[in-house]
Amino acid sequence: MTRRICKWYPVCPIKRFYEEGKLEKIWVEKYCWNNNEKCARYQLEERGEPHPDNLLPNGEVRKELK
Repeated sequence: MTRRICKWYPVCPIKRFYEEGKLEKIWVEKYCWNNNEKCARYQLEERGEPHPDNLLPNGEVRKELK
């Protein structure tokens, strides 16, 4: 299976949260490294719409992520 890493991944807070151990690997595996188009963050970025750093790829907001 070939990975299609999201073009926003290098600057995405999800990457930082994962690297800091604040977010489970499944998030980056499922969205950042494969199904970029299904990511809520990706969709908002593509439309130029603002969104909070703690917005997860599935559209959920995790208040504890900072």
